Amino acid sequence: QVQLVESGGGLVQPGGSLRLSCAASGWIISINHMDWYRQAPGKERELVARITSGGSTNYADSVKGRFTISRDNAKNTVYLQMNSLKPEDTAVYYCNADVLQFGGVQYIGYWGQGTQVTVSS
Repeated sequence: QVQLVESGGGLVQPGGSLRLSCAASGWIISINHMDWYRQAPGKERELVARITSGGSTNYADSVKGRFTISRDNAKNTVYLQMNSLKPEDTAVYYCNADVLQFGGVQYIGYWGQGTQVTVSS
């Protein structure tokens, strides 16, 4: 099985910064794209940022210029650097990874357990 473990959430004041991490473990051959999603109370889960295996990135318009996604392929880890945080960034943040396991024949998406980010004064 594959596990994704997130860390780095917490409470921060508006304008502050946080860095989220998500490490994938298990019998992994390769990981295709790695994503960060978020879900605020009463809202649908939305894609925040994506990074491909080659390093190409995409961001939601609401976070462009403030958030940066990166990955360390040797550690099977994806990061989300969040700067200039706003109250509307408050949500549970989830990582998602498209993984090919040993013995598998196709990539399968796995989710982390989520980490709370609260932006408030």
